[in-house]
Amino acid sequence: MNASLPIADRSARELSSSATAVPAAHRKRHSALVRVTHWITTAAFLALLVSGGEIVLSHPRFYWGETGNVNTRPWLNLHLPSSRDTVPTGYGYVLPDQNGWSRYLHFQAAWLAVGTGLFYVLFGFLAGHFRRHLFPAASDFSIKELGGSLVRHLRFERPGKEEAWSYNVLQRLTYLLVIFVLFPLMIWTGLAMSFGFTSEFPLAVQLLGGQQAARSLHFLVTILLVLFLLIHVLMVFVAGFRNRMRAMITGRATPPTE
Repeated sequence: MNASLPIADRSARELSSSATAVPAAHRKRHSALVRVTHWITTAAFLALLVSGGEIVLSHPRFYWGETGNVNTRPWLNLHLPSSRDTVPTGYGYVLPDQNGWSRYLHFQAAWLAVGTGLFYVLFGFLAGHFRRHLFPAASDFSIKELGGSLVRHLRFERPGKEEAWSYNVLQRLTYLLVIFVLFPLMIWTGLAMSFGFTSEFPLAVQLLGGQQAARSLHFLVTILLVLFLLIHVLMVFVAGFRNRMRAMITGRATPPTE
């Protein structure tokens, strides 16, 4: 009988029944694997941002197509000082060249993020994490549900009791977009900039329009992920920083009183 219920209804029914058996202060919000992969991915992403920023400074211009250089008109010029004296930035100085450690850290952090992400996705499907917590039910796609979630987010309203132990439809769609679209595109564009990889799999870069196009797309996806991170952190503060951080560290949280 329960198998015929929508996902959101089954989750609510399960949470309701568990609430009577487990004290509110000891309710579990996140599994150990979700918490560990969350913090490893966070550390890897921050390392990628720092090292990637340093790599961009070696040539703070972006192009489309297969090739691009100082004699090519860029579609985006960041107007930043460069760590290469061959790049005419207009500044009267050149930054120290940090490409050695930055590229090494970038590659190591990237593989850490990829390995952690693959493990998380595998767990998400096999353990039913995506089915219970992220995949929306058909009823969630109503105009009323989507509109209500959007309005609450735009107003930065504090989540109610119904959202203490699950995600609303807007959050679910956003997380799915990040996990199954932005992160895979980040990996794809990163690999497409590797001459060793593209020599074996030339189609990977050809589908993107060339290595400079892959670099540009890599940068744009990074901007989207940074925006997601900033909004995510902001919403954690709005929802209750101490309670949400406790849930992501210990796995347990206290439901809101109102």
